[in-house]
Amino acid sequence: MKNDANMNPSPIVSLIVFIGIIAIVHLFYQGVVRPGAAAAILAEGSGATTNLWVIFKDFEQQACVSIGLFCAFLIIYKYQRIVFREEPLFTMDYLSDYDKSERLNVGAALGSLESSTYSENSSMQTWINCLQRFKNTQNVQHAADAISDSVDTLAAQLESGNSMIRYFIWAIPSIGFIGTVRGIGSALAKAEEAVAGDISGMVDKLGVAFNSTLVSLMISILLMYILYVLNNRQDEMVINTRKNCEKHLLTHLHQ
Repeated sequence: MKNDANMNPSPIVSLIVFIGIIAIVHLFYQGVVRPGAAAAILAEGSGATTNLWVIFKDFEQQACVSIGLFCAFLIIYKYQRIVFREEPLFTMDYLSDYDKSERLNVGAALGSLESSTYSENSSMQTWINCLQRFKNTQNVQHAADAISDSVDTLAAQLESGNSMIRYFIWAIPSIGFIGTVRGIGSALAKAEEAVAGDISGMVDKLGVAFNSTLVSLMISILLMYILYVLNNRQDEMVINTRKNCEKHLLTHLHQ
């Protein structure tokens, strides 16, 4: 099993999903959102500013929704992988076949782990590093230090694996701010019409400014929360990895 501690989907899968999300969101906007917004504006005029389709109709909001859905996919992918694939491995006793009442045959145990299907998994790598350190030094404290080093490396890999998600969460409000600047600039271009008594153009452009900021901040807040949930689960996995090694491996080395 390939060691992929950051737990991200492959670049090809990510690209396919990203393009698919962009296409689906675009079709939804073209078929539902923008026609709904146009109908609401036609029916209610300036009073349609609170209509959901009107709030979401502009290109900045479309970009924020697309990126937000892709971020949600990455977070959900990583979360379900932890729950269904990684946690059972990170809490497994890889030496369950060995008699805990007898002194561990380190060489045999090390060979068994290194030949395992999961030998490149971060959890088993922690066990392998610990046994290799103990084999070289015959010192349990040095073996415990190897566990600490491996667990710290795992935590750093998990954190770096979330860098793309954090970037997109930062980018979403930035896109909203672009819409704000564009909307305000367009509204100022309608100033003469507003002075002449026709404020509909200025109201529409100011709606672009405020709605893009509103939508981007709402999406960003939601994504930050689910990223927080993912980070908590990753931290729990790291802690459980350390506890598992101390419970099933170090106690065996003390024999």
